[in-house]
Amino acid sequence: MSLPSFASTSPSLVLTFLFVFFILSGTSSCLVIHANTTRPHRQLSVNYYAKSCPQIEQLVGSVTSQKFKESPVSGPATIRLLFHDCFVGGCDASILIASKPGSKELAEKDAEDNRELKVEGFETVKKAKELVETKCPGVVSCADILVIAARDYVHLAGGPYYQVKKGRWDGKISTASSVAFNIPRANSTVDQLIKLFNSKGLTTQDLVALSGAHTIGFAHCKHFVARLYSYRGMAQPDPEMDPKLLHALRMYCPNFGGNSDIVAPFDATTPFVFDHAYYGNLQNKMGLLASDQALALDPRTRPIVQDLAKDKQKFFQAFVNAMDKLSLVKVVRGKRHGEKRRDCSMHM
Repeated sequence: MSLPSFASTSPSLVLTFLFVFFILSGTSSCLVIHANTTRPHRQLSVNYYAKSCPQIEQLVGSVTSQKFKESPVSGPATIRLLFHDCFVGGCDASILIASKPGSKELAEKDAEDNRELKVEGFETVKKAKELVETKCPGVVSCADILVIAARDYVHLAGGPYYQVKKGRWDGKISTASSVAFNIPRANSTVDQLIKLFNSKGLTTQDLVALSGAHTIGFAHCKHFVARLYSYRGMAQPDPEMDPKLLHALRMYCPNFGGNSDIVAPFDATTPFVFDHAYYGNLQNKMGLLASDQALALDPRTRPIVQDLAKDKQKFFQAFVNAMDKLSLVKVVRGKRHGEKRRDCSMHM
């Protein structure tokens, strides 16, 4: 799966690649889906800001809708930002903290695995926070704004609209050293993925559903180039890759010395539309990353891939349930462990 590979780059490089190989299609969905969570967090609720900041959804929504029009990559960038935040220490906006100049310990944001996080995700939260502070100063956490913004982008790209629980506080700890072992790799095995997701309280079903976020977004060549030329060190391409996809990717991703800015879409058929085509692509050997394609091969995950490939609404429901669970991972509550930052990049 490796959500760490969500990335984009200059429009010209992306469009060049898409012109050769990909066709954009799809429509927006207005479906509202409710999370079917069996263990709701006792202190978080959909209406947490009903009295203190009742317009929170509209405020954040005005920023995400504008950013999506200006730069559609803001969608996958923000969804990826949420994933990286929640998987490292919990959903506490610690990913947004800037490293202190001269400090020996860098913040999460500057860890090697986070250096490809796109600025559009950070800008979305920053602008939304600034707007919210003008209406509800000192009330809404950066962590809640990130969860709301990620949901907005899922819907703006054609995915389901769903209610999100609120009431998180912002974490006080952000260390780069805690990142590497908490983030999936582009070549992670299904065993490794299941173990990591289970450690966050997420099931194999959640793993496959959240991998569906790769229905939008892009990855740099370095994350999949080994599959094109020497998969597992065998000096041969990955046999589980469609020959036409292999040929197209090799055109833009040479084995050595290629342009590091070149990217390819995770979803080769509808790269900008949040739909369930990702799973059909896996069945057709068109997964971009080794960790994506592995989901269609392993007997524990293959039936789930097949199930979600058949039914978009079933995928939407599974995705909403998994996102709800993800957003509750190690939530911070109260002044003892958390804070409400005015500036999401700086501790109080």
